[in-house]
Amino acid sequence: MSGKIGINYGREGEGLPSPYESIQIMKSMKVGQIKLNDSNPEILTLLSGTRIHVAVTVPNDDIVRIGSNETYAKQWVQNSFIPHYPNTLIRFVLVGNGVLNSGLDGDRTMLYDSLLPAMRGIKNSLNAHGIRNVKVTTTLAMDVLQTSFPPSNGTFRSGISGTMMPRMLKFLNGTKSVLFLDVYPYFAWSANPANIRLDFALLRGNLTQTDPGSGLVYTNLLDQMLDSVTFAIEKLGFRNIRLAISGTGWPTAGDIDQIGANIYNAATYNRNLIRKMTLKPLPGTPKSPGVIVPTFISSLYDESRKIGPETERHWGMLHANGTPVYEIDLTGSRNMSDYKPLPPADNNVPYKGKVWCEVAPWVNEVSLPSALSSVCSIDNQTCAALVPGGPCYEPVSVVWHASYAFSSYWAKYRSQGAICSFNGLARETTADPSRGRCNFPSVTL
Repeated sequence: MSGKIGINYGREGEGLPSPYESIQIMKSMKVGQIKLNDSNPEILTLLSGTRIHVAVTVPNDDIVRIGSNETYAKQWVQNSFIPHYPNTLIRFVLVGNGVLNSGLDGDRTMLYDSLLPAMRGIKNSLNAHGIRNVKVTTTLAMDVLQTSFPPSNGTFRSGISGTMMPRMLKFLNGTKSVLFLDVYPYFAWSANPANIRLDFALLRGNLTQTDPGSGLVYTNLLDQMLDSVTFAIEKLGFRNIRLAISGTGWPTAGDIDQIGANIYNAATYNRNLIRKMTLKPLPGTPKSPGVIVPTFISSLYDESRKIGPETERHWGMLHANGTPVYEIDLTGSRNMSDYKPLPPADNNVPYKGKVWCEVAPWVNEVSLPSALSSVCSIDNQTCAALVPGGPCYEPVSVVWHASYAFSSYWAKYRSQGAICSFNGLARETTADPSRGRCNFPSVTL
């Protein structure tokens, strides 16, 4: 397996460079590996003849069909893989992304049950073509763990530890494959900044923690997260399952309540990550020293069409126009002192005060009426102030009404997980949009 740094090449953005331009950019960046969220034939064709290793993905929507009958697995291999291999160096086939995430409810049982048959069907089809050096696996998130700290306490969730995980690990072990994991220290740190030091999350290497169960000494959060999965795997009786990082990185911007999302931290994390993963001899992790951990950084571009909190749209090392967000050397050969100074971090401490939700200034107003109608249909109170004669009815503007509705809904339902996004139509603000007798509901952080 390659120890060269990989990149997630996502394409959910407006005005991104073409696939041809993107591959030229990645060549100039000396990208060693590329992970795709699909098996796009144009991109795979453009990668033909390059020395870049590739991971392709079978989307979640295809898993049930492929897992239901090996004929469909054969069709996928014949149509999506064979036309490009071996001229394009496809090294991994990732069947699904986050299929076993804790957020999936009972309605997804069929997806759970189809995952392993789909993986097995694709592997069997590759074998039938005489292709045995391509790893078939899947991508999991850290929430497959019930406990993760200290690492030696790592255990899988009860719902999968006795059923799905042993069968999957048996498949991976029998095919000498690897388990791909999304490992984002940013999320672990930002959810618990009082107990996790920022330097520890940024891989600075100036702090240590000793695992009381194993005696292993850790200098960073990433190693702790990886080893917690290794310990969980060993508890199920498997000792030789290799790990790969399907996604890691740090956001360069976020909502007001998303601390530490800034260019300084993002550049620091990714530079330290690259240095760690390209060191000779390979450091591995305290639990698995000297082991190559294939690593894909998220992501190549900022992707404006991603939904969710603001951080979702700001993981790119490049802006949507292809220019760098910050300097980065993927080979790991550049000295840290050779980089230009970064803009100072100004949000590493949680914001305290009131925050409102409003229509984002870049939004096309055509998108607002349906969103407004949807929000106001939730209950009788969210938009009560917008009825004719109400305190917020005027000015009669869809932007004004939508801003009030978004702020009202967010303030009411944030404790239940609501975010100020509304499919990318809204943003957080610390400037009170209230006027006259219309008071916008707010969230106090």
